[in-house]
Amino acid sequence: MSERTGGQTDETTARVVPFPAAPATPQIAFDRTELRTIFNLYGRRVAEGEWRDYALDFRRDKAVFAIYRRTSEMPLYRIEKDPLLARRQGAYAVVAAGGLVLKRGHDLARVLAVLEKPLRAV
Repeated sequence: MSERTGGQTDETTARVVPFPAAPATPQIAFDRTELRTIFNLYGRRVAEGEWRDYALDFRRDKAVFAIYRRTSEMPLYRIEKDPLLARRQGAYAVVAAGGLVLKRGHDLARVLAVLEKPLRAV
């Protein structure tokens, strides 16, 4: 409202029209319980001196937790969450450095068991 129009609104006032946009797809990520399970394993292996670094990557199609021995190297393992595979082979997978899928399944704890060290008799 301006003083020139006497406090009345004009029929030709500007309206904001949003650009048409594609619907936003939800980003895939690990939830709190999944991260707790992954970090429990990661912390034990760091304490043993085997793993030193990690990286998180949240893509549109999958979430990836990469595990490194040294920062400058390729990841030793990738823990992937791909919801598109949830009904078929399972949403979780552990992939080795060469791209070989070590284990795939529906339960994250069972999939991560492939990275656990076997118990030794002392």
